[in-house]
Amino acid sequence: MLHSPYAAVKIPDFRLLLLGRLLVTLSVQIQILAVGWQMWELTKNPLFLGLLGLAEAIPALSVALYAGHVADVVDRRKIIIGASALLAFCMFALSGGSYLAPTDTGLLVGILFSVVALSGFGRGFYGAAIFGMISQVVPRELYGNAAAWNTANWQSSAVLGPIIGGFIYLRFGPVATYALCTILLILSIACFLFIKSKSDHKIDKNVSVIENIKEGLRFVFSNQIIWGSMAVDLFAVLFGGAVALLPIFVDEVFKMGPEALGFLRAAPPVGALITAALFTHRPINLNAGKIFLCSVAGFGLCMIAFGFSKNYYVSFALLAISGALDGISVLLRSTIYQLLTPDNMKGRFAAVNNMFIGSSNEIGSFESGVAAKIMGLVPSVIFGGCMTLLVVITTVLRAPNLWKLHMQNLYEEKPQQQ
Repeated sequence: MLHSPYAAVKIPDFRLLLLGRLLVTLSVQIQILAVGWQMWELTKNPLFLGLLGLAEAIPALSVALYAGHVADVVDRRKIIIGASALLAFCMFALSGGSYLAPTDTGLLVGILFSVVALSGFGRGFYGAAIFGMISQVVPRELYGNAAAWNTANWQSSAVLGPIIGGFIYLRFGPVATYALCTILLILSIACFLFIKSKSDHKIDKNVSVIENIKEGLRFVFSNQIIWGSMAVDLFAVLFGGAVALLPIFVDEVFKMGPEALGFLRAAPPVGALITAALFTHRPINLNAGKIFLCSVAGFGLCMIAFGFSKNYYVSFALLAISGALDGISVLLRSTIYQLLTPDNMKGRFAAVNNMFIGSSNEIGSFESGVAAKIMGLVPSVIFGGCMTLLVVITTVLRAPNLWKLHMQNLYEEKPQQQ
């Protein structure tokens, strides 16, 4: 499967999709940093940082399955535009709330939680629809190349977002930071409006919602490679991530401010961006399953070392390495999912995946906050890394087909429409 490293980006609609996703992710990354730092300034309580993640995850989970059904029976482009518009409204509300109630701690905390919860609904529909757009604008033989570019695109915004967010927040405050997020989302909507490609699968709008959802669930849990990769990433993110606790590390361990937080948050995406750039030129085909699981184990080891570190620069390096390893797993999972999922099932698959993976970031933030409150900051991070290693070992034993996977075998077998 040899193609030009730039094959996918030569497609105009894919370039528009990449730019639109870049702007959405950039906005979300800036918002995450700003809300986290603002909440920490207001409360000085790690539990509130965890509850922020839960506030977004619960609405996203509540609509996920229905959003997947909708994404398979409605024009996905329209769903993406609508969801992006809702996110833009949320950013505008955060800016307005921060402007109108800058000193009212109770009211401002309530606004932060309420708006973050509302954004969860938008994210649920956006995530279900955006996954299926890849196969609408890129031919099957370029899925791997598109996944590498998409990963590089996401990681670029994840690098720039925290750095820009930390800079803007420190110099201009939360109002300007959230206003910038609003502008970025409006620009993303313009990109999505110009995408012309449409899905070629037959849409049956009269299908039962319940039966459609059940069919999606059966598809996911009947495939060992899919549920195995999904499960290992779920628990790795749930237990292994320390991102939600970074404001505390920066403030109490490193004695620094929001700019330092921005660079720390950008460290994992820097590593993942390097990985994605490498694999646009050298895609993984042989031993993909072994590489995937070993990269997740390496991520867990980095988290353990991060917990012990007291040096800002060592911690930055560890987070960058963890990001490079996570980038490998993200790239391989993205390609596996695109290749194994038929186009008419992509919305429902993405919904289930978002329930496992997407919301695991927010639920993982909640777990991190609770663990830090109960166990202490450093022990909670070390515990999470150890749990990640245990999850990898369990997956190797329970999902042998994933461990034995070679990527070229997936390219040779096209999935049947369900």
